[in-house]
Amino acid sequence: MTTKNWKRAVMLAACVLGLMPISVQAQSYQWISSTEGLYWQKKHGKLKSKAIQEPLMAIDGTEKGVTLKAWGTTFNELDWDALLLLTRDEQDEILHNLFSPNGDLKFTRGRIPMNANDYARSWYSCDEVRGDLELRYFNIERDKRSIIPLIRAAQKFNPTLTFWTSPWSPPSWMKITGDYPVVSSRFNQADNRLDYLLYGSTEDVDEDEMKFLGERQGKFPHRLATQDYFIQDPRYLQAYANFFCRFVDAYKEQGIPIDMVIYQNEAYSYTPYPGCAWTAEGTIRFNRDYLAPTLRKHHPEVKLYLGTFNTNRQDHVEKILSDKGLQACIDGVAFQWEGREILSAIRQQYPDYHYICSESECGNGAMDWKAGEHTFFLISDNVGNGCDEWFNWNFLLPKQGTSPWGWNQNALIEVDPETRQYRYTAEYYAVKHFSHYIAPGSKMINYLPKRDNGLLAVVYRTPDGKHVVVAGNLGDAEQTFTLKLRQKYLNAPLAAHSFHTFIINN
Repeated sequence: MTTKNWKRAVMLAACVLGLMPISVQAQSYQWISSTEGLYWQKKHGKLKSKAIQEPLMAIDGTEKGVTLKAWGTTFNELDWDALLLLTRDEQDEILHNLFSPNGDLKFTRGRIPMNANDYARSWYSCDEVRGDLELRYFNIERDKRSIIPLIRAAQKFNPTLTFWTSPWSPPSWMKITGDYPVVSSRFNQADNRLDYLLYGSTEDVDEDEMKFLGERQGKFPHRLATQDYFIQDPRYLQAYANFFCRFVDAYKEQGIPIDMVIYQNEAYSYTPYPGCAWTAEGTIRFNRDYLAPTLRKHHPEVKLYLGTFNTNRQDHVEKILSDKGLQACIDGVAFQWEGREILSAIRQQYPDYHYICSESECGNGAMDWKAGEHTFFLISDNVGNGCDEWFNWNFLLPKQGTSPWGWNQNALIEVDPETRQYRYTAEYYAVKHFSHYIAPGSKMINYLPKRDNGLLAVVYRTPDGKHVVVAGNLGDAEQTFTLKLRQKYLNAPLAAHSFHTFIINN
């Protein structure tokens, strides 16, 4: 061999050896797992050339997918009160972990309640002056004492946060009952003589209907409201559309950009806390003839989504969405609670809309591992069925999370009011297994719905070409999870009742 050829051979060998670590690296993955009491455990592995069982999922690189827009949460008064129990350093730690691009959950979007919701301290609206159709007394002074300080505290860690809003109840004087709830209760002062307005009689009116906490069987609600609780007078409908625009204006003045509105939270929850029942006809009328044109005139930059649908009565939702005039007005549809059960079917009929999960389910105040598993399943099922945004409900509450209307609910972080100690709950880690590595712009390319043995998984491709696999084993026994990625295989034993995130460098 000539000296020249020998040098060339040496250089070629060096290049091959230099490439080997890259090739090995391309087959590696990071594996993060969580079980009850043992969260966020990290290790590494390598893809294999053979599967140890028939793959449950396969990725060949041609998948189109649904592009993720945001992970987000809700800003409620009681979350602010819980935050104030802590020191400034503790507050900063929590807000960094929730909102910072370098934190744990990396939330980029927030939901703002318009008027009081069930996790406000008490009922209020931005205009409780009866008959003020010109909205001369509209103001957000209550928000400036709680919601807005909480948002600003989050903006400190992510100044680019974006926001949307929805009401739980209109101002009380805009409703046929003149009061904020839908039904009377020991926790409000509504006149029980008016409960008959819901169904035309008092039959089956139940103040605790919403307390079944995701375990309701059959259709929800069991009966649909027979009339709109919002006054269907054109003057009131237009005043309410103007109300939305005034709210957007007021928050803009505070440096809080609202780029999307939804006309009603849970029109199918007939609640003792702030709420409002709407019929299909009333929903179409208000959104199509009043809210949409008013937004176009005053805030063309603000999108209108329809929802939030918390009902699995598919024919009812189809009736609303089938209105041609309304179809031209909306950009997306929001589902939560039982609405998730019809998400896939509605999306198949209307594939061009954006779909969001507007609220995680609230639980019962236990804030335990079981609640974490339920939230992990719900996130998987919502994003797996095409939601491009997902929103948490409360992110910080005292122990048991009791509302002024007597209900206990969960949060991502629990504070003991007596000791002022706090802990990150299982639901926090359920969210982290998704949002920490799946950034906006990632594409959801495959979904394994929950199987009888408890296995489920979602696969995303990130903007930088990595694959993030979030898998869970919610069953009572260890299960093997096998994924085919082109010609390689991920084979992983998943412990019983566990969450997993695999970040594959390929």
